[in-house]
Amino acid sequence: MLTAVQILNILNEHYPQAKIGLTSNNPLQTLIAVILSAQCTDKRVNIVTKELFKHYHNAEDYAYGDLDELKIFIKSTGFYNAKAKNIQNSCKIIVKIHSGQVPNTMKELIELPGVGRKTANIVLASAHNIISGIPVDTHMIRINYRLGLTKNKDPVKIEQDLMKQLPKKLWNRYSHAIIEHGRALCKAPVPICSKCFLNNDCPKTGVDKSK
Repeated sequence: MLTAVQILNILNEHYPQAKIGLTSNNPLQTLIAVILSAQCTDKRVNIVTKELFKHYHNAEDYAYGDLDELKIFIKSTGFYNAKAKNIQNSCKIIVKIHSGQVPNTMKELIELPGVGRKTANIVLASAHNIISGIPVDTHMIRINYRLGLTKNKDPVKIEQDLMKQLPKKLWNRYSHAIIEHGRALCKAPVPICSKCFLNNDCPKTGVDKSK
């Protein structure tokens, strides 16, 4: 079985341009985009934020703007009621406690409504250039289990497993490459194993190998 580092080396050959798919120009935009990306495609989020970011320019705009108007802007991303409340309440904290600036520590970020370790890791790496952990989304959960790199299904436990297997400098890159692979071949619920360049080395844990 291949190690996580060996897998990343192979993925890098096939996805050399793998990077975060969300478009943003500052830490606040990154935070908002990642919150909106829950249960939604990056493509859809980018369509929504193109107009959203023209209307909302800072944390105060989100914190004290009309909540129903915000819901209209983000409705097509799904779960818009919860997302709008989390965005507004997070921005109220950012304004009141952090002087309008998105915090740059894991502890402070996960104290914001709707922000877990995955979101915090992405914001830290993409907006602050701080590598604090490994973002674990549904692609990461699925693919690392299939590859035999973890026996866990819990994102926090998977993150801990991977952090032990990869040098810190590769954590962020690994997540981007795995997500790209999940979109291209290692899909849910059925991976396209016949076209996968990892096919011969993948244990396919949890995959119906008769297909």
